[in-house]
Amino acid sequence: MDVDTRLLRYFVAVAEEGTLTRAAERLFVSQPALTKQIKQLENQLGVRLFSRSRAGVALTEPGRVLAERVPVLLADWGEVLRETRGAARRAARVLRVGFLASAANEATPRIVAGFARRRPGWRAEMRQANWSNPSAGLADGDVDVALLRLPFPGQHALRVSVLFTEPRVVALPTGHPLAERSLIAFRELWDEPFVAAPPESGPWRDHWLATDERDGHPVRVGAVTDRPDDWLSAITNGYGIALAPASAARFYARPGVVYRPVSGVSPSQVAVAWAPADDANPVVQDFVRCCRDNGRQTSAGGDHRLPG
Repeated sequence: MDVDTRLLRYFVAVAEEGTLTRAAERLFVSQPALTKQIKQLENQLGVRLFSRSRAGVALTEPGRVLAERVPVLLADWGEVLRETRGAARRAARVLRVGFLASAANEATPRIVAGFARRRPGWRAEMRQANWSNPSAGLADGDVDVALLRLPFPGQHALRVSVLFTEPRVVALPTGHPLAERSLIAFRELWDEPFVAAPPESGPWRDHWLATDERDGHPVRVGAVTDRPDDWLSAITNGYGIALAPASAARFYARPGVVYRPVSGVSPSQVAVAWAPADDANPVVQDFVRCCRDNGRQTSAGGDHRLPG
């Protein structure tokens, strides 16, 4: 019998959390979708895995047996996949680097060039991810290392090294009443609709909505987008405003959108991240060193001012 490992991961989350609601939040899926997946696993195995009550869910005896074995099975399978993919990449001398949006800004070309000098014959293959995947494929093992914005789901299970910080600004349509202001207090924006990342991006979405810096004021979401182009279009069309790193004014300049400094929000952190299993991987660590070297240069000499 073949069982999708994704179903097993969902099963483990429900077993550990004790409720479908908390497990769905942990997995960044809807509760009905999770319920459907658990039912599918029970049908495939031909056993009932959970007993359900108003208090939550409890493992049945077959469920307890499965819960004891599955975490080890998944860990072993994950290691097999990582080693297999790693062997293929080493044979091709390719380091797959995940990133979101502008990655490490102007430091990215320097990082890639520095890696090429450290590892002649190797190539850093840059792979851009959508905002629904804020670990840029690292959490799933699809890339070897990633340039990311903090925080992101699953961050605690990975190695993370902060490279530099930059202010957050607000992106507004040019016709917005505050578009001509030289500085905007974040409090003035609390009632505005915001363009948000997909819900499954979890803490990454919350950071760019600044949910923890609103004194409990609820967020109004005017649009949900997964890519920079759609994000810019939503702002231009007046569906909402958005917080962004200051460098977005350089990398994502577009007629119809203006970027303005905003006070009352913490800065954005850019980091390099990798799996703990790659602590001793010399190729990954060479890339990390290049990131740190160039991150220090960016932090010391980077210009975070807005144009104009």
